[in-house]
Amino acid sequence: MSPYRKRLPQLAGRLFLADAGLETVLLFQQGFTLPSFASFVLLQDEHGREALRNYFEGYARLAQSQGTGLVLDTPTWRANPDWGQALGYDALRLADANRDAVALLADVRAAYDTPATPIVISGNLGPRGDGYRAGHRMCVAAAHDYHLAQIATFSGTEADMVSAFTMTYPDEAIGIVDAAAACEMPVAISFTLETDGRLPSGDALSEAILRTDAETGSYAAYYMVNCMHPSHFEPALAEKGPWRERLHGLRANASHRSHAELDESTELDDGNPETLGEEYLALHKTLPHMNVVGGCCGTDERHIASIARHLTGRAARAGPSP
Repeated sequence: MSPYRKRLPQLAGRLFLADAGLETVLLFQQGFTLPSFASFVLLQDEHGREALRNYFEGYARLAQSQGTGLVLDTPTWRANPDWGQALGYDALRLADANRDAVALLADVRAAYDTPATPIVISGNLGPRGDGYRAGHRMCVAAAHDYHLAQIATFSGTEADMVSAFTMTYPDEAIGIVDAAAACEMPVAISFTLETDGRLPSGDALSEAILRTDAETGSYAAYYMVNCMHPSHFEPALAEKGPWRERLHGLRANASHRSHAELDESTELDDGNPETLGEEYLALHKTLPHMNVVGGCCGTDERHIASIARHLTGRAARAGPSP
């Protein structure tokens, strides 16, 4: 059993860092080829595994230097049935890849976890379809059935929880929460937003969170938003209410570009790390419950170091703690 599954330490309110834009780092900075934007394929050989291990260890050292906790998400955003099949993975091989991803992060945790820097392992779930468009939508029951196998695989590993990222419409999120509950796995749901602060489906963020809680008995541990610039988040926050207390996480892009613009871009837009840290600090003053912070597309260790420095007031640096 994972050490933190029964009581996720990030729920106590202290700051937890997360990693950054794994796939864009691998593609644009390290020159890897990622078919269908899938990073889990790198688990197939030692060169890829070493790159993944080095990536995650960098954030473990950063968290240690800041005295924060750390949530590490497995490189499995595309490791679900449809995407796996497109990449030549049958159900058994896909389950093995999900287990291998957790095992890699368990090795990182064994080397870096301390009382001052607890490391939570989260099984990363991605959408069935495109993370930038709602597209073909499943009903809640279909979403439950679709994501159940991946969640069940994670439940048999050292993963402490699962997190569903870049959710574009509420029904898929609700189905994932139902499947997580069936497996007795803690779950976080992260919606993505367009430049107007609404989900790609057109739903308001407040409505998506309230509906998901209403239909699942508030089973989700907390909610997040990811893969958009902090300024795209601001229109959603115009609506007051207790739903905002359910928002604990932010993994934003440094780029101001819309999803459509990012989809068409052939060059990395990494924005300004210092400015991103300032924007996180401003949002934290509005959302004091926001304590799980990392990055998404186009971000790397520089951005997370800046975020950490602004939120802790300490000089952020990568490297082992003294």
